[in-house]
Amino acid sequence: MSIRVSSNQMVYGYQKQLNDANTRQTSLLEQGDGSKLHRPSDNPVDYSKFIRYDASLNENEQYTSNVNTGLSWMKTSDASLVNMTNIQTTFKEKSILAANSTNNNTDMAAIAKEMMAEIQEIVSLGNTMQGDSYVFGGQTDLTKPFELSTDEITRGMTKTLDSTQQAYFSGDGYFQNNQQEKNTGTVQQMLVLKNKDDENDIYYLNTLNGKVYTKEFVENGYKDKMAVNQKTVQDGDEVGTFSGWSGSTDVSKYFENTGKIKNAGLANTFEITVNSAHGGGTVPISFATIEQQIVTFSGDNKYVSMVKKNGTTEPTADTVNVTAAEIFGTDLFDDANSGNAASGTAMLNQMLTVHKKVTEGDNLWMDTDGVTIADEAHAQTVKTETKLGARTQLYDSVSTMLVTQNELITKDITDTSSTDVARLAVQLMQEQTIYNMSLSLGARILPQSLADYL
Repeated sequence: MSIRVSSNQMVYGYQKQLNDANTRQTSLLEQGDGSKLHRPSDNPVDYSKFIRYDASLNENEQYTSNVNTGLSWMKTSDASLVNMTNIQTTFKEKSILAANSTNNNTDMAAIAKEMMAEIQEIVSLGNTMQGDSYVFGGQTDLTKPFELSTDEITRGMTKTLDSTQQAYFSGDGYFQNNQQEKNTGTVQQMLVLKNKDDENDIYYLNTLNGKVYTKEFVENGYKDKMAVNQKTVQDGDEVGTFSGWSGSTDVSKYFENTGKIKNAGLANTFEITVNSAHGGGTVPISFATIEQQIVTFSGDNKYVSMVKKNGTTEPTADTVNVTAAEIFGTDLFDDANSGNAASGTAMLNQMLTVHKKVTEGDNLWMDTDGVTIADEAHAQTVKTETKLGARTQLYDSVSTMLVTQNELITKDITDTSSTDVARLAVQLMQEQTIYNMSLSLGARILPQSLADYL
């Protein structure tokens, strides 16, 4: 039995094969642009891989941009902090020099002039910019953060405890809630009070509990207690209590976070209730004050984060800035116990107190308080610089990791979507040959077949 094939079927079959050959050739020609994937139908599996790799590459490039921006920000900040610590080292040396009792008025005036120049330079470094942003302004980075006042204000005086005094008075309210949580201030301080009837009669107030000590006891008398093996302050060491003082947050009732006194007239109502062991009775007192310039901070103490990798966020590790409160710490007027918000300028204002005392020629205060303040201010900034340096190293490591990831992802994309040029050339030659042969064969067969049929 024979099967008759009509000329229509032959023509249809020939055209289909010819079109298929042309389609394959056209598809191969498309790959001449270097990519073998132009639509999902080209290779659904590879196309889905390509989409995933491309998304990963875009993500990698965004994180790389974040890291590079963060590194630029941190390196600018670090350079400023290095300069600050160098200046504070010099300031500390000047403080030690000013504590020397052999200095005359001319010597002290010269030291004070140098100190003011150094403080002004630190304020200027605090206003360092990266592009149009102030790097130490927190999230309020478009506003100039630090400003040194031209006028002097009335500021409360503090007694700054040295390391030995801190060890002794640490048992007097400086550990809170029965835990080893030390007073959060950068410096450990007491508030200075004076007898309204005798300004040379000075007392120190522990603002955490209202206990009052004589100046002589805090500066020398406690040593006698330690000599007989009394490690920390005990009840009875105080001369009395500050009448009406309700706790550490009372600091905010009378002082702003910069130490500026809110209402000097309130001092007329203060008194010390003296313990019977010290004679009993009361002593009328007022806050001891000092007239000095201050630095104010207009930014905020919020962190700026630049996410450097996917997964869970790490607010601490992703932080690229340091806050003013970290650089300049806190003091009695703005620590967590005071009731005030952190000023961001605590140690700068303490340094300005040092400058004022040098101007007044008070080398004795410089010896007991000034050197300690200068040392603590320097230590605070060094600690912050070290912290920033650790984060910078972390970002450097992540930057290297992102570069490696970018290379791997790019290779995956190339392997998945790129044309194998040598293979493409061979395939094109094959398809072109097949197409030409088909045309030649059709030219010979189809007319004859049509003629036979007719």
